[in-house]
Amino acid sequence: MLLDSPRHSAVVRITHWIATLSFLGLLVSGIAILLAHPRFYWGETGTVGMPSLIDLPLPFVLAGQTGWGRYLHFLSAWVCVLTGLLYGLSGLLTRHFRKTFLSASSAYNVLQRLTYMGVVFVLFPLMIWTGLAMSPAITSVLPGLVEAFGGRQSARTIHFVIAVLLVLFLIVHISMVYRAGFRSRVGAMIRTTHEQPILTP
Repeated sequence: MLLDSPRHSAVVRITHWIATLSFLGLLVSGIAILLAHPRFYWGETGTVGMPSLIDLPLPFVLAGQTGWGRYLHFLSAWVCVLTGLLYGLSGLLTRHFRKTFLSASSAYNVLQRLTYMGVVFVLFPLMIWTGLAMSPAITSVLPGLVEAFGGRQSARTIHFVIAVLLVLFLIVHISMVYRAGFRSRVGAMIRTTHEQPILTP
């Protein structure tokens, strides 16, 4: 018997690719910012000369030259946030989350569903929260955002750890797509229908 792979709605497909581009922008700009100061601290302050919590074995390559990186990071972050809000609202209204993450008949196994739920509902919100907690303009109005983490440097450290987890997720995600049929699966995220059939008894 031939079965088609699950189809994705237009909103899922569009938000997937916008989120992909914004994530790449965040990754490139995040690396630039990291190369300006590859050390992490805990608390409110942290500078060269202070004991660090995490000291990456990287040189201070772009010290004082991350204006473009911060601008791109800020722009990509808001694109990602707005895209995520659209995806989240659509998922609730169309019951996409219930069918994809909670239904026993979902095309994904339990581990995949838990992982996706963790990324969508835990890691991304924490990433946004810690990002906002590093903004003096925002924390001057909402100091509780940064106080919850114990300081701006604590938020920066957590932000970095979450970024590493998201990159690991991306690597595993791409590996699984490749194993399932890269051309077919990527095509399913571009076209309305999925052409490759799945053979079942």
